[in-house]
Amino acid sequence: VRVKEREREREREKKRAKERERERERERVRGKGREREKERKRQRRNRRKKRQR
Repeated sequence: VRVKEREREREREKKRAKERERERERERVRGKGREREKERKRQRRNRRKKRQR
């Protein structure tokens, strides 16, 4: 019985590890998205400034 419990515990750990990895990936992708948004906003502002000149 104890052996089976240990096996289950290992499986749970593996699943948790996978979930953590996915979360990290999502966070990184989100960060990249934010950076891109900032860049776009900057470019828009620059375009407006150029038009005014």
